[in-house]
Amino acid sequence: MLVEEATKKSSLIWVRGSGPDRALWHVWHEGAALLVGDGPGEQPLPGLADGAVAEVTVRSKDKGGRLVAWTAAVAELAPHSEGWETAVAELKGKRLNAPDAEVMTERWARECRVLRLTPRDTITDLPDSSLAAAPLPTSATTRQPLPASLGRLLLKRKSKAN
Repeated sequence: MLVEEATKKSSLIWVRGSGPDRALWHVWHEGAALLVGDGPGEQPLPGLADGAVAEVTVRSKDKGGRLVAWTAAVAELAPHSEGWETAVAELKGKRLNAPDAEVMTERWARECRVLRLTPRDTITDLPDSSLAAAPLPTSATTRQPLPASLGRLLLKRKSKAN
């Protein structure tokens, strides 16, 4: 019950397969967490293979602290199977900022994987440490340096307003 309630309310779960922990968006449906990824424009799902076991940590939506951790059986759903269609219908409603919303499910069938993480056991011996780690390498960037002329433009606006 705690696993289901906490996972439903959290927008992200931390999942560790055979690789590093990853924060992943998900949808809770019919007793499992559903994930889509490993395709262009979607979240990476490294180390999560069909038949494997993953460790899931759920955080508090308001405080961000660890609420519960559980092990999960990983199952990859075959495209256009009954389970896949059900999962995709749920995931499609929660996928934000999709560049191709009208053909997204066809793209998922061609290029992505849809996974079902079914809880097995709750992990009760949570570590005392924070488990903080350095961020994973990424090609994503933050702001570029401000243009040199921006300061003059902002000062000009302030003087005109006065």
